Parts: sequence; structure tokens; C-alpha cells
Amino acid sequence: MSKNALDNANYYFDHAAKILGLSSDVALQLKTPHRQVKVECNIEMDDGKIGTYVGFRVQHDNARGPFKGGLRYHYEVDDQEVTALAQLMTWKTSVVGVPYGGGKGGITCDATKLSPGETQRLTRKFVDGIYDVIGPTSDIPAPDMYTNSQTMAWIFDQYAKYHGYAPGVVTGKPIELGGSLGRSSATGRGCLYACQNLLDVLGESLEGKRVAVQGFGNVGGWAAKLFAEQGAKIVGISDISGGYVHPEGFDVDAALEYSKANRGLEGFSGGDKIDGEAILVHDCDILIPAALGGVLTKENAGDVAAKIIVEGANGPTEPEADEILIKNGKYVIPDIYANAGGVTVSYFEWAQNMQHFYWGEDKVNDELRRIMALAFDSLWHETKSRDISMRMAAYCVGVGRVSQATALRGV
Repeated sequence: MSKNALDNANYYFDHAAKILGLSSDVALQLKTPHRQVKVECNIEMDDGKIGTYVGFRVQHDNARGPFKGGLRYHYEVDDQEVTALAQLMTWKTSVVGVPYGGGKGGITCDATKLSPGETQRLTRKFVDGIYDVIGPTSDIPAPDMYTNSQTMAWIFDQYAKYHGYAPGVVTGKPIELGGSLGRSSATGRGCLYACQNLLDVLGESLEGKRVAVQGFGNVGGWAAKLFAEQGAKIVGISDISGGYVHPEGFDVDAALEYSKANRGLEGFSGGDKIDGEAILVHDCDILIPAALGGVLTKENAGDVAAKIIVEGANGPTEPEADEILIKNGKYVIPDIYANAGGVTVSYFEWAQNMQHFYWGEDKVNDELRRIMALAFDSLWHETKSRDISMRMAAYCVGVGRVSQATALRGV
């Protein structure tokens, strides 16, 4: 997210509230977080010194169901960023119609400098601070930046020491501990379905489309692989080491194997090396920003060549950039819809945990496709009926549903 993450989240919310005709008191109620938790996490480091870290969990809204949202371990984590992301989760779960509210959390740390043992101790210490405010029917964390299925396994185990066996306390777990098939690919797959839904109403297909992917982690890597499988050409990829372009399209599987073996694309010889930020304005039909927030700005938005932008990351487009892209006739598939595949399949995992009955991967993917299609229909109807951007349409759908649920529940 950008430094103005909370300002941006509020900016879009305020516009949606105005379009929906919400009163100022209702708007304030919907925008205000339900609970903000900040805990000290002291652990013994491998060298015997004491490491002190700060953990956050923000629970934004639970009118439609338990709080839901990821945990990130990153040095830029702070209360403002986490609050913004928690708010985005409220609208995101509402847009795709899964019965959750929004939450988010994280620990301020440089995860790349922590050993596996230190990361485990830090995770368990964090759970010691928040175990009373999370749970299968109250707040359900999931992986995010620099957290993964192993992190969720530690949370599941530490939580069980306080509350007993409860696999539904987190999603994104290893399959062996109640995780769902199809969860690791879900966010990237959701991006694919979102883009296909837009192309369908535009009377186009993915076949032969040139795609550039900024960020080659879980979301970007899966998106590149899945788009390529559907006939697209992946002409640009990037990670922290820089950008790589190939006009005829990459062998995505080879790039993924290289990235996995070398912990990144540094030294990758399958394409021409360019500046990492240049991938955003590379000549292509579809751009998928799938890394950090705030990468599309008023400075570079006018140079974006892609006709369609699929927001795999949270908040990759600044409001000023959004206006420029729309003015230039671009279709921006907003983050609160485009990357909702992850939380949707997290919902499937949670449902399986609560029932102790598990699905096959084909069912997971088919159900994800169905939910993304239903959500797109609502979003597109709002876009056309109100003559607004897809982002504002998604906010209107999301905020409108939360507003209705809140009114029905009462003060």
C-alpha cells in the first residue's frame, strides 16, 4: 500500500457513499473500525538477544459475518496501513457475496532477516496476544505478504492450546491440517476469471492477448501461468530484481522454475532485462499489477499501454492515476473484485473446516468461477446503470450490501 493507503480507501468509500445517498452518520458508522488491537511481541533471537516487535489486528466490520483478512510480516506494516486494508476486506467480501466482514493484521518486521525458528516464535507470541479476539466464528486470519501455509499452521496450533481443536480459526493452511485444494492458486485464478468476465461482455477472448505481470510471487506467478494456459502471451514479468520482457511470450513454467530455484528472477536469461517499473508501461493488452500498492501514479498512468488493468495487488492504483486511466479509455478491474479469489476460496476452506467435509479441486475451481461470475454481473450492472467506473461500481455494490446488513441488524 502507499503512504496514503487509508486516505485512498476513504476517498473511494466517500464517493460510493455519496452515490448511494448514505447519510453522514451512517457513512461514519460504516467507515469506523470495530476494534483495533496492538500487541507487543518479545522473542528470544537466535543469537540470544531479545527481539521486540509490534503486532496489529484491525477488525473493521462484522455486519455480514466474522472478520476476515490476511496477516502480513513486513517492515512497512503500521496501524494506518492495516486499518486501510481491513476496510478494503469489508467491501471485498461483500462484493463477492461471501458471509464475512473485513479484518487485517500484521507484524512490523523484516521477515527476510528472520530465521524459521525466529518466525515461528514471533508467530506464536503474536497469537498469545490476540487469541481472545480471533476464532472460527469471530475473526479468521489468512496468509498475506511474507506469511504462508506454515505460518497458518503455527497459528492453528498455538490457538488450539487456548481453545482446543479448531481448524477454522485460519485459512490458507497446509492440506494436511485442513487446508483446501486450490487455495494457493485462488487469487491468481480469480484474476483470470475476472478478466475473462470482462472480455466476455466486450465480445473478446483471451487468445493471443499480450499480458504483462508486475510481481512474480504467488499471485503474479499463478496469474501468468493460468493466463498463458488460456492462450494469452506473457510478454513481461517482474520482481524486485527488475523487469524482463519477451515479445513472443515467455515459457512461464520455465520462469517459475527459475524463480523458485533462485528465490527470484535475478539473472534470468529468458528475456530482455528492463527497469522494474517500466513493466507497468510496457506494450501489452492486459496489465496485472500483482506486487505492492501505489505503483500506478499520476506520473506514469498516462503512459500505460494496456487496455485492461487487472488489480492483483491491493491498492496498486492511486486515485489520481485511476482518473487518468479512465479518461484514457482503460478498463480497470478493481482490487476489491479482481483479487477476491483468495478470500472466496478461503471461505470454501472455512466452510469445509466447519463441516469436516472436504471438496475436490475441480469443485473448488468451479465454485470460484461461479461466484466471480455472479459478482461481475452485479458490478457490471452497476457500472452501466449508474454510468460509473468499475471501481466505483464495485464500491457501490460492496458498501451498499454492508449498509443494508447493518440497518437490518440495528444499532
